[in-house]
Amino acid sequence: MKQIFCIFKKYWILALVALLLSSLFAIPVRLTIAKIQVPQPQAFLMLGGDPIRENFTVELALWYPSLNIWISSPPEPEKTRKIFIDANIPQRRLHIDNRAVDTVTNFTSLVDNFNKRHLQHLFLITSDYHMPRARAIATIILGSQGIAFTPVSVPSNQPRESNLRILRDVCRSLLWIFTRRTGASL
Repeated sequence: MKQIFCIFKKYWILALVALLLSSLFAIPVRLTIAKIQVPQPQAFLMLGGDPIRENFTVELALWYPSLNIWISSPPEPEKTRKIFIDANIPQRRLHIDNRAVDTVTNFTSLVDNFNKRHLQHLFLITSDYHMPRARAIATIILGSQGIAFTPVSVPSNQPRESNLRILRDVCRSLLWIFTRRTGASL
């Protein structure tokens, strides 16, 4: 009986590892399919936190008047809304979401909205120093949902974020794929 349990345990672990790896290997495939199906972005996703990003997004949005604009957790939502309205961007295009508490939740709090609207390709707007971490998270969170993105970096004078922060948020993103929890409260 003990031998049977050991064999079962061994194969159960192998099956779990195979499931995890196949889930991760599916992300590049899903991203490729999304980009083939929808080669041009269908909306903007701007990560909040910097008024320079808002002004940059306004300029870009004026070039693409049919695309909706999703803004994740700007520090002052009403000021953000006013910047876009003052630029004659209709409020119906703006979707300001304040649920995110960090970069990982910028993506996890909105991904269901993107899926409900059948969005498969987004412009991802954030500062240049922040883009490597945002891209890593977007690849996992959005990629796992079959949503491609085109990164657009806003120039800044800040140093690039550390690889340790990127690795931490990659791990949190992977946690979200399997548990739908981000570990934000840790």
